[in-house]
Amino acid sequence: MKLSVVIPNYNGISLLEKCLAALDKQDFTDYDIIVIDDASTEKGAEETVAAYPRARLIKHSENRGFAASVNDGIKASDAEYVFLLNNDAYVDDGCLSTLIKVMDAESKNTFSIQCKMLSARNHALIDNAGDFYNILGWPRTRGKDKLADSYSEPTEIFSSCAGAAIYRRNTLLELGLFDENHISYLEDVEIGYRARIYGYVNKYEPSAKVFHEGSATSGSRYNEYKVRLAARNSILLRYKNQTLLQKIVNFPAQEAGVIIKQLFFIRKGLGKVYRAGIKEGRKVKRSEGEKNRKIVFDSAKRKRALKIEFDMIKNIIY
Repeated sequence: MKLSVVIPNYNGISLLEKCLAALDKQDFTDYDIIVIDDASTEKGAEETVAAYPRARLIKHSENRGFAASVNDGIKASDAEYVFLLNNDAYVDDGCLSTLIKVMDAESKNTFSIQCKMLSARNHALIDNAGDFYNILGWPRTRGKDKLADSYSEPTEIFSSCAGAAIYRRNTLLELGLFDENHISYLEDVEIGYRARIYGYVNKYEPSAKVFHEGSATSGSRYNEYKVRLAARNSILLRYKNQTLLQKIVNFPAQEAGVIIKQLFFIRKGLGKVYRAGIKEGRKVKRSEGEKNRKIVFDSAKRKRALKIEFDMIKNIIY
């Protein structure tokens, strides 16, 4: 099998039907579909998946989050590549064949390639054209709400949004898969960051298009669950992937980033939730499990970390 499409699902049957229907129309045929239902409370996942011969279903008995869901899909695959696709996203015609063609032409150090994600509600606007991460400790979405005909050139990006990106399965296994301790949010930025430290690159391919509803599972762009976990995981992300020197040098900027975000979420009525997430992240990072997840830096990784550091400074302007 050349490709497995891995789709996490939680209480999104109506969205999943549209997602699977778009996949069924693709001209590329050497693929299967693995749907991971993360203990949905609504019924219908079995019937929905059974309607598509390429698709199979893995069911969780308890809700474990995005990272555990996609990891189970990746482990269940025997394909060369995996395409991670949100249940609230649907592919444009020719998307899979484009991704396979581009990925096959890339060198082995290309870890991931992200699609151009357009708004499902307004196809004239970009939803995501790659993720960035800056020295303030903020992940940023490239191209959000820009016109669809912009960001039209393939390029290297900091990390791929796992809502619509293809990965080399063997490299995912080599890196240890997504960090399930993240549960949901920033796990894709973290693994893209980690891949770069190990010498891989992430890229963006605008000719492969996906239409994305956005926050359909979590309910809104800003909500208590999302804000708390994203704040928590922002602490874990930098703790695991930065050298001691980076942590010292970046500390003032990253603490300033926390303060600015705190003020932003106070205005949104979510200041206490954000602060609770930061406190939780600082507590969790001291756990034995997180200490074991820290990258051990050798000279090659330190050199790559220095390049990433310059990128994080540059990414302040995005």
